[in-house]
Amino acid sequence: MANIRSVKGMVGLVTGGASGLGRATVERLISQGASAVILDLPSSDGHKVAAALGDRCAFAPTDVTSESDVRSAVDLAREKYGKVDLAVNCAGIAVAVKTYNFKKDLPHSLEDFTRVITVNIAGTFNVIRLAVGEMGKNEPDADGHRGCIINTASVAAYDGQVGQAAYSASKGGIVGMTLPIARDLAPMGIRVVTIAPGLFSTPLLAGLPEKVRSFLARQVPFPSRLGDPAEFAHLVTAIAENPMINGEVIRLDGAIRMQP
Repeated sequence: MANIRSVKGMVGLVTGGASGLGRATVERLISQGASAVILDLPSSDGHKVAAALGDRCAFAPTDVTSESDVRSAVDLAREKYGKVDLAVNCAGIAVAVKTYNFKKDLPHSLEDFTRVITVNIAGTFNVIRLAVGEMGKNEPDADGHRGCIINTASVAAYDGQVGQAAYSASKGGIVGMTLPIARDLAPMGIRVVTIAPGLFSTPLLAGLPEKVRSFLARQVPFPSRLGDPAEFAHLVTAIAENPMINGEVIRLDGAIRMQP
C-alpha cells in the first residue's frame, strides 16, 4: 500500500491567511484536523479569523518580506504546536499598469514594479527558506518525507494580460523557482509544488463591478464561473496528502486561457 498521508495532525503556516485563498486554506486545514498559523499583515483580520477558528489556529502578524517577522511566525508554530509540516504561500499583491502610458508620456513606475516583485517573489522565497529549516527537524516517515511547500502563482505567469507586466513577471518567478527548490530540498524529503489559479472569487476580484465579474466568469470554458477559494484549499490538502506530487505547477483554472 502506498504511503498516503493525511493532513490530520499536520501543522501549517499560511501566508495571506486572513482573506481570500489563504483564509479558505486555513479553514480547510482546521476542518481536516490540522493546526494552522496565519501569517498576514498586522492590519489584516488575522486576529479575528484565528479567534473564530479556535485553539488549533494562531495569528502571527507578518510582512512576508521581513526576516524577523517570518522567523517569529515559525517560532510561534513550533512553540504552540511543536513543529511545521506545511507552508502555503498565498500572500501577494498586484498592480495594473501598462509598460508605458503614451497619452501621458509616462513610464510604468519602477517603484511599483519592484514592490510587486519583492512581495511576490522575495516574500515567497523568504517564507520557504525559513520554514524548511524547521521542517528539516521533523522525523521522516517511511518515504523519508518531512514536509511540503505549496506556492501560489497565477495563470498570469503564462497568459499575462495588458497591464500585467509586474504581476506576470512575479508569478513567472514563482513558477521558475519551483523545480530548483524542489531539487534543493529533495534530499531532506521536503516537496515543493505551485498552484497557478485562474479567476477566483477573492477580495481582489470582489472589488470589481458585477458586470465585469460576470464577464470574467463567462471566459472560463468549464465550469463557467469564478473559482471558489474552497476549491483552491481542496487542492492544497490534496497536494499535502499525495507524496508523489513534487516540483510541479498545477493550473487550477477551468481551462481558461486569458485573452490579451
